[in-house]
This record gives sequence, structure tokens and C-alpha cells, in this order.
Amino acid sequence: MPLSIAIAQFDPTVGDLAGNARAILALAEQAHAAGAGVLLTPEMALTGYPPEDLLLRPAFMRAVARTLRELAGSLRRLPGLALVLGHPHVPGASADERTPSTQRPLRWNAASVLRDGRIEATYGKLELPNYQVFDERRYFARGGEPVVFECQGVRCGINVCEDAWFPQAPGRAREAGAQVLLVLNASPFHLGKSGEREAVMRQRCRETGMALVFAHGVGGQDELVFDGGSFVLDAAGEPCLRAPQFEPCLPIVRFDGARPLPGELATPMSLHRQAWSALVTGTRDYVRKNGFPGVLIGLSGGVDSALVLAIAVDALGPGQVHTVMMPSPYTADISLEDARDMARRLGVRHSELDIAPMFEAFRATLRPLLREHEGDTTEENLQSRIRGVLLMGLSNNTGSMVLTTGNKSEMATGYATLYGDMAGGFAVIKDVRKTLVWELARWRNRQAAQAGLVEPIPQRIIDRPPSAELRPDQLDQDNLPPYEVLDAILEAYMENDRGVEDMLAQGLAAADIERVLRLLRIAEYKRRQAPPGVRITHRAFGRDWRYPITSRWREEAEARPARPGA
Repeated sequence: MPLSIAIAQFDPTVGDLAGNARAILALAEQAHAAGAGVLLTPEMALTGYPPEDLLLRPAFMRAVARTLRELAGSLRRLPGLALVLGHPHVPGASADERTPSTQRPLRWNAASVLRDGRIEATYGKLELPNYQVFDERRYFARGGEPVVFECQGVRCGINVCEDAWFPQAPGRAREAGAQVLLVLNASPFHLGKSGEREAVMRQRCRETGMALVFAHGVGGQDELVFDGGSFVLDAAGEPCLRAPQFEPCLPIVRFDGARPLPGELATPMSLHRQAWSALVTGTRDYVRKNGFPGVLIGLSGGVDSALVLAIAVDALGPGQVHTVMMPSPYTADISLEDARDMARRLGVRHSELDIAPMFEAFRATLRPLLREHEGDTTEENLQSRIRGVLLMGLSNNTGSMVLTTGNKSEMATGYATLYGDMAGGFAVIKDVRKTLVWELARWRNRQAAQAGLVEPIPQRIIDRPPSAELRPDQLDQDNLPPYEVLDAILEAYMENDRGVEDMLAQGLAAADIERVLRLLRIAEYKRRQAPPGVRITHRAFGRDWRYPITSRWREEAEARPARPGA
């Protein structure tokens, strides 16, 4: 019987060993019924990825070992099916072995072959990434001894994620006799990452002459999102199958010997659709996996909160979203009207709470102790903090989680209020620069119009100059460079590590660079206290950005030594 390989593109939950095992077994039953000889899961499918310091708990590792053996036993009723399962593993340890807490056991990021009730072999990951969001050397030791198993006359080798980004581990599998390379992945999403994966895997195929099956999960885990898009390449690196992004599925690829036969090729998503799908997926899974019944959003009539509302409704449905407008003496009538309009368009519950009496009470209480300062932000921040208190009060009462609405440009420059608009459980657009906020708002409206539906975001919200409305006639650009300039500096310096000289050569003004870098530096203490949010770029604040709060380093353009004879 020719080889068929099923790919388990599913959404595990970190730490839910029993739930993940049930999901994997259900997929195994479907794969077996469809005649597949192999079911390939993503990296760490049994535990979810990344389990982080759960891996340091001996009780957790013992539970993983027990669940692995139970799952292997369950495969007796699926004769002949080889399940290639990702999980953490302590070599040589039994399910009941207890390691003294003072000892660090050898631990692998592993993949095991389970078949006919047995664990046939276990492979330990060779390449351990320790950059961007990865911290695998904290938890794992290198493995790398090749594992090759036979199924339906074809010899399959195993690699885990980062292994296949470099030639060594695939080469070892080929030398050990593998004809097809199976790659288990938990590759966190960022814009454009799917194309990068296929390009690198194509190179591995051409180097080794092996076909490659790439299994990737879907779903959100705290800040990270996994976008699916599992694929199969032939020995020349040409795609034979590509699963859709952001959708659980069980694609099956059939082989003629060791050659994969053509299957369905999902169309790659545009960057805007990728971003939207990631934001929706990350929000939905954070809310649901953590057991919140719904969300609260402070709706201001501005584009940031409007975008967060549209994402939340796509993620959760209108019945789980409650918006609250909290006008102050500086809130324009147009903001009240636009917030009501958007809430009506999306069918969410909408409330209005006037904060003017509370604002006056706070000012009266503080007045004897306050010193006069021109341009003082005390009153501005009081309004924001009153709103934070009200939203958190509603959260305590209903159990719903507050979604904050600050964007990446604001998080970078500290244009946000601690314990005010930063108060909440999840920062949906924390990794979305302001210029992309506008692009996504327009994109979402176009999608609705093309489907013959009402545009979710009133055009006036998109077109209005942004304002925090915390003092008369306030505009964001009173305090910040134009967002096009600000975002260009952030992209160059924060995301791509380019220096001052490079930015000057790019045509950015020295005064703007100096201003933004200063704001970026002094806002570090705020970002440390911000809630987590969806990561959609290759460098987000949080896991990717680890700068000290207390630091006297100042980056400036470096003087170049004169050339000889100049």
C-alpha cells in the first residue's frame, strides 16, 4: 500500500495534557480511517508550545511521560498507524521516576514514534534557538542522533523545527537512510514568516534530495500566534500541498514511493489578511483559553479603539463584547456620535458613563497639594485613570476582561497612561504601528464592502486627526512627530536594529531621531507594566525587547575616522 501522511494542524493548549492527548487521538482515528500510515504533529503538540518554566517542574515532566505512554497504548486499536508526536522528554526516565529538585535532568525537545501500543523511538532536537522569542537553551540539551523509521516501504527521518533551518540535522537524517524528512514545527508567526519557511525548506530539499513534510500548529499562546500553513515539498523543493493558514485541518499527502503526489495548494494570504487573522486568532485564544466570558473595551470614538472593537467582534462575536464610552469635559460630540454609530453597526452592548463629576472630585481633593506647572499632565492622566478604574470595576463585577487599545507607536513613545488606558488584561494592537492601524481599518472596511455588508468602522473615525481629547483642541501631533516619521524610525531602530547613521542616510531628520529615541528610552518602565498583546512583527515589545530600565547609554551617530589622504 502506498505511503500516505496526515498532518495534524491543530490548536493545542499549553499544559492541557489530557485535552491535547484527546485531540491528537481523535486526529489519529481520522487519519487511520483515511488510510494514512503516518500522523505528523507539530512540535510540542502534547504540551503546547512554549511550556516555558512548566518544563522545570518535575511533576509536570512526570505527567508528560505518563500521558505519552497512555497515548501510545491507545494506538493499539489503530494498527499500523505511526504517530510522530512532539513532546518534552527526559531520556531514560520512567513515568514515575522522581528527580531531586536540586538536580537539572537532561531534557530534550523531542519527537517520538508511537505505533501499535509502543514507543518505538525518540529523537532529540539538535538546533536549539535562543533569539527573538526563543529561549530553548534554558530548558533543553542538544540531541541530534538521527531517527529513521519505515512505514509502507518508505524510510522517514525526523527533524524538529529549527533543525531544518540548518543543513546538519537534515544531512544526518539523509545519511541514516531517510527518503522523506518529517519536520515538526512550532514556528511563531510574524508578517511574511510563511514565505520565509517555505524558502528555507526548499533549500533543504535541494541539498538532501529528500521530500519534506512540514507540520505546523495553529492558535494563540499568550503573545504568540501560530498560523498553520503546513506544507509538503518534493525533492526539488516544489510545493505539492499547502494547508490554509489560521485554520485547524487534517490534510493528507499521498506518495508514489518516496515522491509526494500533487494535492491542494492553499493561496498564500496578503500581508493585511495575515495581520488581521493573527490579531483575531490571538485575541480569541487568549480570551477563551483563559476562561473569560467576554471582553470590555473603552470606546473613545478614535481609530485605535475602533480597530480593537472590530477585531474583538470578529474573534468572539458581538454577544461577548461590551463597549463603554466615558466622556470627559474635553470629549467632542463627534466622538460620542461615532462611538454610538460603530457599536450599532457591530451589534454590541454599548454604555456611556460621564466621568466629569469624578474628574471634578479628584481635582478638588488634589488641589491643595498640587503645584502649578505649565503643560502639566496631571489632569490629563486623571481622566485616563478614572476610565481605567471604571473599566476594571466592571471587569470585577462581570468577569469580562478589559482589552486595552494602545498601538505600538504609543507603546514605544510612552504616549499612554499607566493605570489608565494601559489598565487591562490584553493589548490587542500592542504590536501594530499607527500607520498600520489606519491600513487595517481601511482593509477591514473593504472586505465588508466587497461582501455586501455594512462597513464596521465609520469612515469619519478613520479620517479624523487622532487626539487623546484630554485637553482643549489636543492633537497627537502636538506631542509626537508625524506618525509616518515616527513609525519609520521605529521600524529602522527598534525592529531592524539600524543605527543613527543609517537612519540619517535614509533621509530621517536628526531632531526627529533624537526625539523618538529619547521617548523610547524613557518609556521602558511603562512597557514593563503593560499587558501582553499579539505579536505580529519579527520584533515586538515584550519577549523580543529586553532593554534595561535604568541605563545611561545614549546612541548617537559615530564619528568616522578620516580616510588616509583625505
